[in-house]
Amino acid sequence: MIVEHRTYTLKALHTGAFLKLYEQAALPLQNQYLGHLIGFYVSEIGPLNEVVHLWGFASLAERERRRALMEADPAWPVYRQALLELDVVIEQSTKILRTTAFSPTIDFDPQQTA
Repeated sequence: MIVEHRTYTLKALHTGAFLKLYEQAALPLQNQYLGHLIGFYVSEIGPLNEVVHLWGFASLAERERRRALMEADPAWPVYRQALLELDVVIEQSTKILRTTAFSPTIDFDPQQTA
């Protein structure tokens, strides 16, 4: 299993606007195509104005397959354009994490259809 760890750094005082757009336009598509949302977080202590989300996948190939399906959906570029127009993202970073042999397991079906 792999976990995609994505962080968005946002302009100060704009986290609410980002979350509203994300929840309405991106989250339904990502739930449909990506499959397993492990968690979605906002920073409280340390660097502020950060949003972090984690998605679980069976493999890197499965992640790539699912993302290609999502990006082919006509609603995805509409969301991306709305995000550009909102103009709140300063930086985006993505990490791919793999589990260790002693990591607790996350209960999800990595073969869930997308």
